[in-house]
Amino acid sequence: MPKRKPRPNRLSAAALVVVVSSLLSSSVMAQEKQSALVLELDHVSICGPDLDALRQAFTDVGMTPDFGGPHGNGVTQMALIGFDDQSYIELIAPVKPGLTEGSEWAKFMSGDAGSCAWAVGTNVLLQDVERLKKAGVAVSEPKRGSRKRPDGMSLEWMTAQVGPGTPGSTLPFMIEDQTPRGWRVQTSESVKGAPAFGVESVIVGVNNLDAAIALFRKAYGWAEPLTETQKEFGKLAYFPGEPVILAAPSGGGWLADRLGRFGESPVAYLLGTRDFAAAAKKYKLSGNKTWFGQKVAWFDPAKLKGARVGVIGQ
Repeated sequence: MPKRKPRPNRLSAAALVVVVSSLLSSSVMAQEKQSALVLELDHVSICGPDLDALRQAFTDVGMTPDFGGPHGNGVTQMALIGFDDQSYIELIAPVKPGLTEGSEWAKFMSGDAGSCAWAVGTNVLLQDVERLKKAGVAVSEPKRGSRKRPDGMSLEWMTAQVGPGTPGSTLPFMIEDQTPRGWRVQTSESVKGAPAFGVESVIVGVNNLDAAIALFRKAYGWAEPLTETQKEFGKLAYFPGEPVILAAPSGGGWLADRLGRFGESPVAYLLGTRDFAAAAKKYKLSGNKTWFGQKVAWFDPAKLKGARVGVIGQ
């Protein structure tokens, strides 16, 4: 899964020390049976029952989505916010209100879940499927997907689900374009040159942190993650340089409630920025915290139909 470009914000100073230390440990490296895979974040999805309402919510906070058209399944349609780094947020809802049968994300749309899935890009889908099978990770055979843009252009891709649950619920699903990727995503006018340059991290809600860590390490050959606790998100695990943070509730609260309702899935997304102060001012962010050595602040979820979207950077 080759990367498009470096993601400078993903390594905090503390994380860099851990990575360097790991590289210097020849005994650890000698024991690695599988080379670590760097994930290429393609897009993240936000599900809801009404696409127009989702589009308006994001427009109101300064990120106007572009209508992307209906999917080939005839059930869902989407809009997207394409960022400068070519990652994007997909807003997905049924074409006909209330009719979600036939979509793998039906429960998320009907339940107005907000964040619901994430995908990583690849140019070698069949090879990645075989690699995951050899690692003992459940993976589906590739299947074709499509979307028709408002200008009539048809887009095609292949995807493969990885791990349990719905596609992209815990482990990301994989996507390989059959038509040029530039047809699928372009930078949206509302975020060109904006302080937020792309989707930086996916926060995946999990029931058992140790089990989830083991699953990701098995799938991708990663080293042990950094861990810390944040009051609102519980116990966190971050794999330095990778676009995912695992979150397990420490007790009750919104995260435990969501896991009980929807199961394991993405629960929030963090956009990357190289100018945190500018992003905080432009998007009226609040709830400033420090996660793994980097600043984090949030859009008001009430203004985004309950979706949790934040910004991370320095």
